[in-house]
Amino acid sequence: MVANNRLRISRTVGAQPLETENSYAPAYDIFMTNLNDDAQPAIAPPVAEASGLDETNKKIISLLQKNGRRSYVSIAKEIGLSEAAVRLRVQKLTDDGVIQIVAVTNPMEMGFHRQAMVGITVNGDIEQVARDLRKIAQIDYIIITAGRFDILAEVFASDDEALLQLVNRQIRRIDGIGHTELFTYMRLESQRYDWGVA
Repeated sequence: MVANNRLRISRTVGAQPLETENSYAPAYDIFMTNLNDDAQPAIAPPVAEASGLDETNKKIISLLQKNGRRSYVSIAKEIGLSEAAVRLRVQKLTDDGVIQIVAVTNPMEMGFHRQAMVGITVNGDIEQVARDLRKIAQIDYIIITAGRFDILAEVFASDDEALLQLVNRQIRRIDGIGHTELFTYMRLESQRYDWGVA
């Protein structure tokens, strides 16, 4: 988890591109978020081969991944479009759920010194348990999985006592949760989200 004002790219949808410059509906099946400018990857990030995003959209996304606050004027000059065309494309990408431009906080700087992944096994309706977990403010990431756990939930807390209370008094009390296993983070070694549009 690092600095603010970076690009978040999310969820996946499919559509066919239209022919005009400012009217298009990109298809895509990629993405999460970009936070880390400082990473020096040993290999190029993976690229979705059939994303359906045209090269101009990919360039816009790549520039915003590096600086989510970059102006439309600056982007337009670099890729050779008008400011209005860039604005329309970014709005379309946002409306279609391809990207989100948000201020991403650093939990450590916000006073949350404990982060962990909670592995959860469920007795019953997994989707209902996931919906109940979404109501807990200290959970920022919930995944329904296949394998040892039914759900993985990333949590944050101010200290060990707050983490214990979160898991014991909130998560474990949800109906349908059979077992939890806590994986406390010791150090964030690497975090990157610059894949998909290289």
